[in-house]
Amino acid sequence: MNQFILPTIEQGGYLGIFLLMVIENVFPPIPSELIMGLGGVAVAKGRMEFWPLMVAGTLGSTLGNYLWFLVGHRFGYERLQPIADRWGRWLTFDAHDIERASHFFRRHGQWVVFALRFSPFLRTMISLPAGLAHMKQWKFLGFTFAGAGVWNVLLVTGGRWLGRYFDESQALLDWIVGGGLAFGVAVYLWRVARWKGR
Repeated sequence: MNQFILPTIEQGGYLGIFLLMVIENVFPPIPSELIMGLGGVAVAKGRMEFWPLMVAGTLGSTLGNYLWFLVGHRFGYERLQPIADRWGRWLTFDAHDIERASHFFRRHGQWVVFALRFSPFLRTMISLPAGLAHMKQWKFLGFTFAGAGVWNVLLVTGGRWLGRYFDESQALLDWIVGGGLAFGVAVYLWRVARWKGR
């Protein structure tokens, strides 16, 4: 598995990392933990540089979240509800989920945009209610970029450690990468299968 995924990420380079991170934040199921973690492995092997990887990944994450912010900011509740009703199963959220996330956002304030960057399931979802609440765009982008940057530092550092520690045990690294990808796909499929529009 790793023999395919890692070379693909390396060949795509920093632009590939950027695009994968945009996609990851717009549509599941490829987790950023896998993308940036493998980027860290590539850094450990000398095939990528730390700071360009960080910039590409963090900008991609910020842009992906900004797209959801713009959907909320431009569409509003009334025009967003038919979209959620039609595509909710594949996006794995419905109008009720949007309302719950909006209530959470209003209750905890704008700092929650930064704090939820460290949550695998809520970091993208919070962008929509931030847009619905018409949070100042520069503030949203600043909190998102800062939170994504901190999270990506942890992921890349972890990937570098894995790349060095398991350098002599490629089979174990293959299992870790394959397991991470399988977990992301399984969680997405589970959410699709259990989705019930309300």
